[in-house]
Amino acid sequence: MQEYIKQLPELSKDKHKENNTFFAKLKRKAPKNLDYLMQELHEEEFSKTNCLNCANCCKTTGPLFIDKDIERISKFFKMKPSSFIDNYLRIDEDNDYVLQSVPCTFLGADNYCSIYEVRPKACREFPHTDRKKFQQISNLTLKNVAICPAAFNIVEQMKKRIQI
Repeated sequence: MQEYIKQLPELSKDKHKENNTFFAKLKRKAPKNLDYLMQELHEEEFSKTNCLNCANCCKTTGPLFIDKDIERISKFFKMKPSSFIDNYLRIDEDNDYVLQSVPCTFLGADNYCSIYEVRPKACREFPHTDRKKFQQISNLTLKNVAICPAAFNIVEQMKKRIQI
């Protein structure tokens, strides 16, 4: 798995033009059953993919923290939201709260998340391949294929299953 993760940025770069073309066509003419198909592909992939063997998302990127996330996680730590922000977060160029640094502070050496039960919404939904109105997040998906082996595999399956 680690070798595949190392190759992923290059693999996704090689497929970038092909994926861009595919997603542009998908935006123009999405099949009626796209969300159903994406749910199916997502479930198929994650029935054989264990995120604990990878955790590349936690090692290389940081999620956005919305106010609800900050409140929930602060409560978990028994601290004030302002203290949580001061200790763990910063404001990025888009004026969003993100981690001060990556890899994620809450990721253990065993790839387990110490705040898994209260993790941010962005983490719970990653890699977003089962989201409704999937065609609206194609830019996000194109970024995620370079990070997440499961997202890469799902997109490859999409291209085989959806004829555009």
